[in-house]
Amino acid sequence: MSRRHGARRTPWALRARRAAAWLALLWPAVSPVAQAGDERFDLVIVHGRIIDGTGSPWYSGDLGIRDGRIAAIGNLEKAARAKTIDAHGEVVAPGFIDMLGQSELSILVEPRVPSKIFQGITTEITGEGNSVAPLNDFIIQSDRKVYEHYGVTPDWRTLRQYFARIEKQGIGINFATYIGATSVRRMVLGDEDRQPTPEQLDEMKRLVQEGMRAGAVGLSSALEYAPAPYAKTEELIALAGEAAKFGGIYATHMRSEGDGIMAALDEAIRIGRSAGIPVEVWHLKVAGRRNFGLMPAVVAKIDAARAAGTDVSANTYAYTAWENGLSAFIPPWAHDGGNAKLAARLHDPALRKRIREEILRPSTEWDNEWDEIPGPEAVVVGVVHKAGLLPLQGKTLAEVASKWKKDPIDTLFDLLIEDDALTEVAVFGMSEADVALALEQPWVSVDNDSSGTSPEGILGKEHPHPRAYGTFPRVLRKYVREEHKLTLEDAVRKFTALPAQRMRLTDRGVLKQGVWADLVIFDPTTIRDTATYESPNSLSQGMEYVLVNGVPVIDHGQMTGALPGKVLRGAGYEP
Repeated sequence: MSRRHGARRTPWALRARRAAAWLALLWPAVSPVAQAGDERFDLVIVHGRIIDGTGSPWYSGDLGIRDGRIAAIGNLEKAARAKTIDAHGEVVAPGFIDMLGQSELSILVEPRVPSKIFQGITTEITGEGNSVAPLNDFIIQSDRKVYEHYGVTPDWRTLRQYFARIEKQGIGINFATYIGATSVRRMVLGDEDRQPTPEQLDEMKRLVQEGMRAGAVGLSSALEYAPAPYAKTEELIALAGEAAKFGGIYATHMRSEGDGIMAALDEAIRIGRSAGIPVEVWHLKVAGRRNFGLMPAVVAKIDAARAAGTDVSANTYAYTAWENGLSAFIPPWAHDGGNAKLAARLHDPALRKRIREEILRPSTEWDNEWDEIPGPEAVVVGVVHKAGLLPLQGKTLAEVASKWKKDPIDTLFDLLIEDDALTEVAVFGMSEADVALALEQPWVSVDNDSSGTSPEGILGKEHPHPRAYGTFPRVLRKYVREEHKLTLEDAVRKFTALPAQRMRLTDRGVLKQGVWADLVIFDPTTIRDTATYESPNSLSQGMEYVLVNGVPVIDHGQMTGALPGKVLRGAGYEP
């Protein structure tokens, strides 16, 4: 553009000053590296290969930590510091985020949660349908044997009270929870198969509001497990709509992951659209022999929903066996009224016969796990609650049936009766190709779907699914290092930035200046899981350092015992 005749030129010095002012807005006048000598760091990590969580390629650099946060990234060779960690070329990455952790009770038993931190987990999200609160006397009495199993006294009734308890105790990792639709239903309707009146639904909505104000990250459902199947879609939409008002997420263990999975996905998507809330599908899978190879269709349905504007994503633990209660093999109607009523029905010859017939008949009306597996050899007894049954842990249902000299289904029924319907089992019912395809999707993060545990103490007497100890290192070993289905950077993104973005954790999940210093240091060529179905109580190997809020919980590969974790509260939190 030509300058008009007579217009004055802007003096060069003034233009330079203006340019400098704009640059000052874009970049600090003094870089973080230059400031490094002005104030001492608590810790500097040097010589690391930084994988920042975003999926970008690694880069070299040092990290300076001060007051629990990352204060600088760059060349900090000359910076003053209280302590130095030499990463000697190992990966430095954000701490891993477990999208479904189940540690709400076990963290009261072992707050250091070694099974988690040795995987690199620094944050857990939990609350699968049955959240740790709200509680009332009915729920506490109904679940009394679970609390007794852990030696825990439930001295809280609300999420605020539970959060206060774990903050006073101290925890080894950061912790966040949903409020469970099942818990809300049980507070108002108990364990019975009935529908809420308008007044009862209003009370359930009020409980969701209360939970969101207390810091819940959203509403969750686990629609396979009674009494959750008794809830209609409209009830879930109403409750999810309340969570949406507080910026929450709707996370779901869908009504079916087997023959009825497409209808279950349709329901989850409908809830998201109707309630105006993001949807997170927990432990995405296709279960059952007839459904092997169905994952491409599941992925296509979710991709189509996303393309149409519904915010749907998912997570996976990437094993071919799931774990849940043995009672999940029983049709929902037989759970009406709780576990004691279930046991009574299994004692009744006519009802026992009816239950057997329904188990042996394929169905899309409920998630019939017996129909999804090749036989009793695909069911491994995990955690039992009666001491006399401990020798059964680790044995297949076929082996127990042989030992008891009973038919496998009768064995299943009688084990439920003997163990108060609390037995947990690992069930082999997925194909590896489907598992891998789910993991590869860009909108799929990773969950552990197991409570934090330990090889020692009362938790060490259990026989959990190996995912409890191995999920995240297994992904790095199997799917990155051995099978090359993921790059290292993308695996780290699935562990960190992707779940942080999903859960609105704006100050975690990436390595950048100002965020909390949750991070891990490991050698990607050696990190590995060691837990197996036969010997699950085995810590993963290869985490050299794990820091939670700037404090090492693993130092030189050893657990420090520090408890620097924080309760992370959702967007609707009101102090």
